[in-house]
Amino acid sequence: MATTTNQKKVPLNRVRNIGIIAHIDAGKTTTSERILFYTGQTYKIGDIDEGNTVMDWMDQERERGITIVSAAITTFWTPVLADSLYKDEHRFNIIDTPGHVDFTAEVERSLRVLDGGVIVLDAGSGVQSQTETVWRQADKYKVPRIAFINKMDVLGADFANTIKEVHEKLGAKTAVMALPIGVENTFKGIVLLLERKAIVWRGDETGAKYVVSDEIPADMKDEVETARAKLIESIAETDDQLINDFLEGKELPVPALKAALRQATCSNIIVPVFPGSSLRNKGVQPLLDAVVDFLPSPLDRGAVTGTNPDTNAEETRKPELGEPFSGLAFKIQADAHVGRLTYVRIYSGTLKQGSFIYNPGKRERERIGRILLMHSNDREEIDQAGAGEIVAVIGLKSTKTGDTLCEETKPIVLESITFPEPVISLAIEPKTKADQEKLGLALNKLGDEDPTFQIRTDHETGQTVISGMGELHLEVLVERLRREFKVDATTGTPQVAYRETITKEAEGEGKYIRQSGGRGQYGHCVLIVRPKTRGEGYLFNNKIVGGVIPKEFISPIEKGVRECLANGIIAGFPLVDIEVDVVDGSYHEVDSSEMSFKIAGSMAVQDAVKSAKPVVLEPIMKVEVTTPEEYLGDIIGDISSRRAQIQGTIQRGNARVVIAAVPLSEMGSYATVIRSLTAGRASYYMEPSHYEVLPDSLASKLLKVNQQPTK
Repeated sequence: MATTTNQKKVPLNRVRNIGIIAHIDAGKTTTSERILFYTGQTYKIGDIDEGNTVMDWMDQERERGITIVSAAITTFWTPVLADSLYKDEHRFNIIDTPGHVDFTAEVERSLRVLDGGVIVLDAGSGVQSQTETVWRQADKYKVPRIAFINKMDVLGADFANTIKEVHEKLGAKTAVMALPIGVENTFKGIVLLLERKAIVWRGDETGAKYVVSDEIPADMKDEVETARAKLIESIAETDDQLINDFLEGKELPVPALKAALRQATCSNIIVPVFPGSSLRNKGVQPLLDAVVDFLPSPLDRGAVTGTNPDTNAEETRKPELGEPFSGLAFKIQADAHVGRLTYVRIYSGTLKQGSFIYNPGKRERERIGRILLMHSNDREEIDQAGAGEIVAVIGLKSTKTGDTLCEETKPIVLESITFPEPVISLAIEPKTKADQEKLGLALNKLGDEDPTFQIRTDHETGQTVISGMGELHLEVLVERLRREFKVDATTGTPQVAYRETITKEAEGEGKYIRQSGGRGQYGHCVLIVRPKTRGEGYLFNNKIVGGVIPKEFISPIEKGVRECLANGIIAGFPLVDIEVDVVDGSYHEVDSSEMSFKIAGSMAVQDAVKSAKPVVLEPIMKVEVTTPEEYLGDIIGDISSRRAQIQGTIQRGNARVVIAAVPLSEMGSYATVIRSLTAGRASYYMEPSHYEVLPDSLASKLLKVNQQPTK
C-alpha cells in the first residue's frame, strides 16, 4: 500500500544512483540486503535460502533463489569512518540487477540510467563470463564503478588472483583500497591502505560490531606498505599536481589523494577495489562509505545530451530544477495494486503530480497520475520529483521502455536503450477457449515490460509464437502468466530462433495487376537488395527519380517489403542484415493504390532475395563448462560432438574451465548430459554470442521441415 510521507530532501550532490551488478551467484542480492540493513531501510536481513529477501520480492525469485527483475529502492547513508571525504547523510537510489544472462535486458536498461555501479566479484571464481558481459554494458554507457571482491570467506578465495583477472580480462586499471586480514575461514577484517587502519569484525552475526584500529597485524606491515605505495602512485598518475609532488618525494595528504581518486573514478580512469564477505557481514560499511566518496552524483555526471526532434540539432539539459523537464522511461511494470508503473530517471527539471508531459517519439501528451518512490515492491507517494531522481509514475498509457519524456514546448530526444535479439522461441496456446482473449492481453502486458520478449503470430499455422533470451526466460514468463494473470497455457518444445540473410546483390521486380470490371489494381516496382555486415539490420532507400512512382506509394512498398522480410522467404525465418533500394517502376493514374504497391513491394523483394543466394543463419552461444580435472576429457569429447569450436581451457582453482562456441540447436538437454557425465560435479554457463551461416546439409533438412508455399 502506498503511503504519503514527508520525503527527506538532500542536495543533488548528496544523491547516488547506483546499481549492483555481477555474474550469477557472486552475491549481488546478499550484498544489497546488507546495504538495506546497515542503512536502516530494513530491520532484519533478508536471506536468499530462507526466501525472505526484500530485493528479490517476486515469488519465483524467492523459489528459484535468483534475481529476475531489477528492483529499485531508496535509502539513506551517513559515512561512518572518520576519514571519509563527506560527513553528511546521502541518499542512495539502488537498483539490484539480475546476474542470469536470460535477463540481460534488466541490466542493460538499469545501466543506461545509473550514475555509478558496484560490481560484485566472487573471490573464489574470479572474473566470470557474465562479469565480462555486464562490464562491457557498463563501458557502453560510461558508468563509473567500484569493485567489491565478495566471498573472501569461501574455500579457494584468492584476492590477488581476482584482481589479476580484472586487469587481464576486463582491461581495467584498479586502485586496491584495502587488503583482507585472513582468508577463507580466517577472514576477519580489512586494512584500509590510505588510512593505515585495520577494521576487524567481532563476529559473523547480524549487525556485528567492528573495531577500527591503528594497529596493523604484524605479519602484514610490509605487505601493507608495498601495496600503499603502489596505490598512491596509481592515484598520483591521474593528477598533474599530485604526480609532481610524488616525483619530488613529498608526502601526499590523504584527502587530496581521495579527491583525485574520486575524479579519476568518475572519469572512468580507475576502479577502486574493496574485499569483504556480505554473507558474513564483513566489509559492507567501508563499501558504503566508498560509494559516497568515489561514485558520482548526478551533478558530477553533468549535462545530458539529446536531439531536438523538430530541428535535429543537438541540445543539452543540465541536472538542475530550473531547467526544462527531461527524463527517460527505462522500465514498465504491471503492478497488481496500481496498474501500469513506468520507471523514470529524471535528468532535468521537475515532474509534478497531475501535470502533463510530452513523449516526442510518439508525439503524444500524457498525464502524470501519481508519483511513487519505490522501496522494492512497497511504495511511497510523493507530490513531485526533481533532477537526479529515479521514480515510478502511474498514468502513462502509451510510453514504452526507452522513450524520452519532456516538456512539450522544449522537446528533446535522449539516447534510447538497445536490446539484444531473442534466440529461442516456442508456440503457446491457452488451455481453454475462454482464456484466448486473456492470453493475448497478458502477453502484450509482459511484452510491454520486457523488450527482449517478443510475440508474433505464425500466419501459416495460426499459432502464437513467443521468443526470448533463453529457456529459463520463457519458463519464468509462462509461469508469470499463470500466477499473475491467471492464464493457463500449454507450450510447445523450444525452437531455435534461426534467421535468414542474403550473400550477394540482386535485382527483383514485382508487378501486381488485377482487372475485375470497374476500377482495377496496378502496382509495379523494381528493387535492388544487397547484404549488410552481420548485426547491421535493415535499411530501405528510395532511389526513384523523375517521379516514375509517386511519393505516396513509396511507404506502402516499404511496408510490403518489411512484412515479407519479417515472415521469411526461404524457410519462414525473419530476414536480417539487408539493404533494399527501390530504383524503378510504373503506376496507373486510376488503378494504382497503396494496397497494390504494397503487394508489388512484397513480390519484388521475394524475387530479388531468391536471386541473391539466401542462406539460413543460426545462433552461436558462448559456453563455459567448469569441471573437475578428471572429467575434462569426457566434457571436451561431448562438446566437440556438438559442432563446437573449442577456444581453450583455463585453470580456475582446482577446476578446469572449457570455453567453446557452440550452436544453440546442439545444446538441448545439455544440463542433464553434463550431470550424468560428471556425477553432478560440473556446471556450465551459456550466453548468446553471434549468428553464423548454417551448414548446407543442416539447412536443407531445415528447409524441408519449414518450407513454406510462396507468399
